[in-house]
Amino acid sequence: MSILRVDNLTKTYASAGHELTVLQAVSFELQPADTFAIVGPSGSGKTTLLGLCAGLDRATSGSVWLNGIQLDSLSEDQRAAVRNQHVGFIFQNFQLLPTLTALENVLVPLELRGQRGAAKTALALLDRVGLADRAQHYPAQLSGGEQQRVSLARAFANRPAVLFADEPTGNLDPDTSERVVSLLFDLNREAGTTLVLVTHDLDLAARTQRTMRLRGGAVLADYANAAHAQPSA
Repeated sequence: MSILRVDNLTKTYASAGHELTVLQAVSFELQPADTFAIVGPSGSGKTTLLGLCAGLDRATSGSVWLNGIQLDSLSEDQRAAVRNQHVGFIFQNFQLLPTLTALENVLVPLELRGQRGAAKTALALLDRVGLADRAQHYPAQLSGGEQQRVSLARAFANRPAVLFADEPTGNLDPDTSERVVSLLFDLNREAGTTLVLVTHDLDLAARTQRTMRLRGGAVLADYANAAHAQPSA
């Protein structure tokens, strides 16, 4: 069974008395542990597509199945429950809760699920990203790279079926970006998670198995990346 299936996804908005189509008839299917990049210029529909796939928004037409669950038939509360159970997120601006320590930020998804031994799990995840010694620090006391590593630990806390990453290195310098990206792919491989990555960075996209290129809300190309392409018979 596919882990994420998107069929003819279209999203339009009313704008100044006209309909603005930001996503047009997008379809694709991903299997467990696939890595998939969505690239394209600003305004091409990348983040809109990511939000629809994650159930953060509802499409105008078309369907999304996430881990066998059809999202477009669910209420907002039901979609939120699916996200909590099956989805992890990493954002460009980290989106850590400023009044919580690093450890408490990682604990949030575990506590929402009522998981036993949550504190031990959260500390182990912080240790995995090299931040066990920063567990009691608040986001404002951490560098950008450290904040993104905390967000990585939080994203993997509930062992998501799908991890959605929206420009995860957009606010980081090259050296820090490389460390975060290496951790992202290592953690993803260890957990067997499906990764859906939105990025402007074509080198980063090339590290995934497959890339979809959008322009004007439509699919311009969808191809296997060279490092992962199957040799021809």
